[in-house]
Amino acid sequence: MALWGYAALLRLLTPFYLLRLWRRGGREPLYRHALGERLGFFAGSTASGRLWIHAVSLGETRAASALIAALRARDPALRFLLTHSTATGREAGQALLKDGDAQAWLPYDTPGAVRRFLRHWQPRLGVLMETEVWPTLQFEAQRAGVPMVLANARLSSKSLHQGQRLRPLMHPAARRITLALAQTEADAERIRMMGTVRVGVAGNLKYDIAVDPALIASGQAWAARLGRPVVMLAVSREGEEAALLADWLKRPAPRPLLAIVPRHPQRFDEIAALIESAGFKLARRSGWADEPPQEALQADVWLGDSMREMPLYYGLASVALLGGSFEPLGGQNLIEAAACGCPVLAGPHTFNFAEATELALAAGAAQRCANLADAVARGLALCGDAAAREAMGAAALAFSAAHRGAAARMAAAILSESP
Repeated sequence: MALWGYAALLRLLTPFYLLRLWRRGGREPLYRHALGERLGFFAGSTASGRLWIHAVSLGETRAASALIAALRARDPALRFLLTHSTATGREAGQALLKDGDAQAWLPYDTPGAVRRFLRHWQPRLGVLMETEVWPTLQFEAQRAGVPMVLANARLSSKSLHQGQRLRPLMHPAARRITLALAQTEADAERIRMMGTVRVGVAGNLKYDIAVDPALIASGQAWAARLGRPVVMLAVSREGEEAALLADWLKRPAPRPLLAIVPRHPQRFDEIAALIESAGFKLARRSGWADEPPQEALQADVWLGDSMREMPLYYGLASVALLGGSFEPLGGQNLIEAAACGCPVLAGPHTFNFAEATELALAAGAAQRCANLADAVARGLALCGDAAAREAMGAAALAFSAAHRGAAARMAAAILSESP
């Protein structure tokens, strides 16, 4: 009954869902691409037998890259179907495709759309990345005989509480998962509480993501040209940029260069306007190709308005303030920063990445700050203490290396489930 009511509600909301996508496509045109796929209509003939991986957005797609590499290493003949829900995820996923692979939008979670999707692609097995459990999708996959694995799975206490409030709908969906491969034992226990029977702990794929050493080297070269330290707000979220700029105005000159790299590309222009309205001289990364021009070197603030260049920014930064952790948003993933050897200062809100953050803190790769002002003060202190920065950078690299191996473990478990 709960599933029927859920499906009926989604059918009623379908026109509004499509309108929202179309409007968002005004800023990000990829959202208007292949809209029929959102309803389960796909061009071309049916092509069965691919291993299907759903990575909703950019972060999940980057984690999936490590898993796909490990799966290809075990079985070079594998062919993949990648599905996504966001433009950034689909754009990043294009770089992972090889001959025989395919890419599509995940359809809206209505019975007709999901059935058309499964009938067209006929995947041998489905892998959902991290938290993507959809009631209709799970039901229809079970009916179609498609095993479903939840990989790199995580579930916060907050999400568990929300899921329990929708227990008649979400418990059957979780129970239909063939196998969940959790990041931590705490995640595994919460996933079991949601109803999934077979749950194992395999670690976090994000430790296995390969960072581009050429990008890190470019960032370090830019830092050398600047001749001054760089404090970066990394993967920032709503509210954090304005608070940081207000605090930065209070700091005495000469200041380090301030770099801000927003989480969402649709906010780039908004943040640029915010920086300029605060009276700072702005340079945007999108304004140059290979090397920052002289006027950028003299700027007060750099805006990181580019995609897939985070290793460059971490190579540039003397210290990174962890976005999403200074507002009650759960924080962002600090694993990539650690892999680049960048010291991290985290705020009080890191519940979405609790274990990774605590492990980084214990390893000396990161520090916990009470609030944004505290983080800025500590960041400025680190800018003046090269020995402390180097020690944190070395601890970050060691922390990153010590936690690799999840991709190989998950690849072995997934292939053991494949028909």
